[in-house]
Amino acid sequence: MSGTLNKVMLIGHLGDEVKMHYFDDKNCVGRFPLATNETYTNKTTNERISNTEWHNIVVRNKAAEICEKYLSKGDKVYIEGRIKTRKWTDDKGMERYSTEIQCTDFTFLTNRSEQQQMQPPNTNQPVQPQQQTQNSVVPEVDDDDLPF
Repeated sequence: MSGTLNKVMLIGHLGDEVKMHYFDDKNCVGRFPLATNETYTNKTTNERISNTEWHNIVVRNKAAEICEKYLSKGDKVYIEGRIKTRKWTDDKGMERYSTEIQCTDFTFLTNRSEQQQMQPPNTNQPVQPQQQTQNSVVPEVDDDDLPF
């Protein structure tokens, strides 16, 4: 096979609110952490073990504004994108590296009834759409395998 592929598909829960960064040329970037987990049973101790992996998600422009408007901490979302490693210099002049998921497609998986159960009564939150992508395929996930 010739060529390469850099594609990531994740289903997880937001670990924090979407943080927006706006630029002078009217472009913007949204960033948020996404938690996924793996659960298995240790064969020697028969203990159930769960490992959580955190991913740094980056969404750009209109998609970032949609995520900021409709997503909040704890919401379940399907993310599709590619892995990108950035090199940057910190305040002390040290070179640092960050690995991020550059989101190209997403689908909100928390439905309205789940979102309302998580909210205190009598709050006026906007209604969250179920899907914000053109051609997304969402694999099934057992809720017992999620970290939240």
